[in-house]
Amino acid sequence: MLYLVATPIGNLSDISQRALKTLREVDYVASEDTRKTGRLLKHFDIRLKNPQISFHEHNERRAGRKITSLLEAGKTVALVTNAGTPGISDPGFRLVRGAIEAGVEVTMIPGATALVMAVVLSGLAVHSFTFRGYPPRTRGKRRNFLVADKESPHTLIYYESPYRLKAFLEDALVVLGDRRAAVAKELTKVFESVKRGRLSELLAELEDKPKGEYVIVIEGARESKT
Repeated sequence: MLYLVATPIGNLSDISQRALKTLREVDYVASEDTRKTGRLLKHFDIRLKNPQISFHEHNERRAGRKITSLLEAGKTVALVTNAGTPGISDPGFRLVRGAIEAGVEVTMIPGATALVMAVVLSGLAVHSFTFRGYPPRTRGKRRNFLVADKESPHTLIYYESPYRLKAFLEDALVVLGDRRAAVAKELTKVFESVKRGRLSELLAELEDKPKGEYVIVIEGARESKT
């Protein structure tokens, strides 16, 4: 059995009892960052049966084959990423596909996901939304990326780093127009904040040197015309 275990995105109290039970009972834990996972395990006094398996974007294929072999041998493995739900802008997708193709049972221990929290708190429509993950880093590719959803009626959700937040908002304003939006920062953490307004207003209020992890939510084309 492969368990996809969601971990807190900030506040450690958000971890579920089922997640803790699973981490205590599995044969192996595969981690995006063994040091970060080690701190999480130590906080909850969890002692693993075997050393953690390093599983990240740079060794995903090789480590994935190792994990799949363990699963095929009847072992249980829990996959955790640095924060949130495995596979959501984090490694995990290829491992899930490999396990399914190998006939291994896969399940998930649900928990925190920043995109869901951000869209609910945005005040924008939540009945239909599209998650787009991290945009490209360069301006030309980023604008083309935004153009692809310009006419989408669905609320749009993006992740972005503090280093490119301003550039992303500028490009979104140019490509999508001055739509209603929300910028969520450090969700579930001490300095959590959600700023709402038009893209131009959010740009004007942006800190000189943004810090933290950001989720940007932008209204869809249909709603922006109402």
